[in-house]
Amino acid sequence: MESSHRPESPLADSLPRESPLSGAPPLDSTARLLTRVTAQPGAQLRHVRLGGGRRPMPPPGPPCPSGLPPAAAGGPPTAPTATAQCGAAGPQPVAVPGAAAAPAAPVPAAPAAPVSRAAPVSRVAPVLVAVAHGSRDPRALRTVSRLLERVRELRPGADVRLGHIELDTPLLADTLAGLRGRAAVLVPLLLGRGCHVGHDIPAAATAAGVRARLAPPLGPHPLLVEALRDRLVEAGWPDAGTAVRSAGVVLAAAGSRDPASAADARRTAALLTERLGGVPVVPAYASACSPTVPEALRALAARGRHRVAVASYFTAPGRFATASRNAAPWVAAAPLGDHPALARLVLHRYDAARDAPYPAAVPYPAAAS
Repeated sequence: MESSHRPESPLADSLPRESPLSGAPPLDSTARLLTRVTAQPGAQLRHVRLGGGRRPMPPPGPPCPSGLPPAAAGGPPTAPTATAQCGAAGPQPVAVPGAAAAPAAPVPAAPAAPVSRAAPVSRVAPVLVAVAHGSRDPRALRTVSRLLERVRELRPGADVRLGHIELDTPLLADTLAGLRGRAAVLVPLLLGRGCHVGHDIPAAATAAGVRARLAPPLGPHPLLVEALRDRLVEAGWPDAGTAVRSAGVVLAAAGSRDPASAADARRTAALLTERLGGVPVVPAYASACSPTVPEALRALAARGRHRVAVASYFTAPGRFATASRNAAPWVAAAPLGDHPALARLVLHRYDAARDAPYPAAVPYPAAAS
């Protein structure tokens, strides 16, 4: 039987098929519908100016063969002013004969980024120059070096240097010359005021032409008292926390002709008496003034104090510390050396002087606590 179906011509294949509903447009697939729905708002927004006005609507362009943008349909990519959607002319302006083109709305400038006023400021900390007296005893340099190692451990990254007033190297003048313009805080490793703190150290700083602050000596201070007590306990002092009957302590210091030095020693002795629960502590000196250590021992014995210990009020071993220790009839403590409390006190003095304003001249530091 011959089929009644007639083959369509090639021309009919190229035309869009009619919908079964009379007069209805061709049906789209789901993919095409989604493309149109998502692309339509973007095409409409291109006709709105920045100021809120509407651009003239251009005549619709020819439909894309596949219902997709030309680049998505496999054609060449469009230029920025070419048609971007099927049936839309895109953002390109429309020429109107005899009319001037509308000026483009000005684009507002982006606001400047705020400048942070809390930005960190780079600041190089002053060099901590620890000033020791110096000694011919080789143990002194080793002891002071260990103390400064403790200081560096407590303050990682700190520039800590050593200078001696006399008898040992490096000398303070050489250490200051090596600063090469750096600011410094000079921390005397001395336990009271005197000629070295009041004259020798400031003179060295002035001669070197360095910008320096001078910290007070380490004593008197409660941290020194803690170190003195610990050294006495290490040597055999009874750690009972109460006064030892018939006991006393001689605080052996270097001595100075400066009355301020003796005042500082008496203040430390009073603090140590309180720390030891009321045990009498008498300051004595290895040179320059009295009483000497033997004289202080006799004075305590006259008061009925026959168990007398000698507390070594020296930073490091040396001739004076050795002579004072040899005079002790009972307990003789070692010098303060690298005691942790001493390292903390060095940094305490450094920090307090570092934050003070620069003086016109390096002053004589008053007693500090």
